[in-house]
Amino acid sequence: MSGHSKWSTIKRKKERVDAQRGKIFARLSREIIVAARMGGSDPEANFRLRLAISKAKEANIPLENIQRAIQKGSGEIAGKQYEEIIYEGYGPGGAAIMCEVMTDNRNRMAGEIRFLFSRHGGSLGETGCVSWLFDKKGLLVVPKDKVKEDELLLLAMEAGAEDVKVAEDSFEVISAPEDFEAVKNKLLAHNIPLIEADITMIPKSTVDLSEAEADRLIRLLDALEEHDEVQEVYVNVVVSG
Repeated sequence: MSGHSKWSTIKRKKERVDAQRGKIFARLSREIIVAARMGGSDPEANFRLRLAISKAKEANIPLENIQRAIQKGSGEIAGKQYEEIIYEGYGPGGAAIMCEVMTDNRNRMAGEIRFLFSRHGGSLGETGCVSWLFDKKGLLVVPKDKVKEDELLLLAMEAGAEDVKVAEDSFEVISAPEDFEAVKNKLLAHNIPLIEADITMIPKSTVDLSEAEADRLIRLLDALEEHDEVQEVYVNVVVSG
């Protein structure tokens, strides 16, 4: 009986991992499709597509899947045509939230996102209601124990970075989106490992929440991130755990 119980636990764990992997594959494939549709199928001439392909390779998506996604985006083969939409709203305690979605059904998606906001104590707003609270930036996170701050600062600034911030156990290298690739390549050329490297939305300032508000906000963020067609969720609150 114990053996069966152990197998059940392993099976459930594997199913969760497989489900997470499947969702990551789907999210990155959608990004490739949209990038190819918007900027063309040539990665050399399409920065967004290059970035999407790089993230897909890091996630170990097979090359044939990547190529198929590019072909769907360019129209070479049939497939769903995804539309990129940014939903903006407020969470518990007035937290500003931006939710990036890629969907093939705008009307359905709007209703589902509105429902998730309202169910978890938030409210969906109009376009532009919170986007002014964020800056689009390149973000590269470097483990603090792998490089000296002075060395990282010099390399990052030489490559065009705007700032290097010190976090608890890492450095955060900030750049303009158009300089992101140059900064990333500079750090990798000097064998500096990256925990994270992406174009993201960084809040200009953050708000403080009570413990109860933070708990409700986390439930809302979890619900949004678990939606199959949500790509990214940004919030102007530092949420831990």
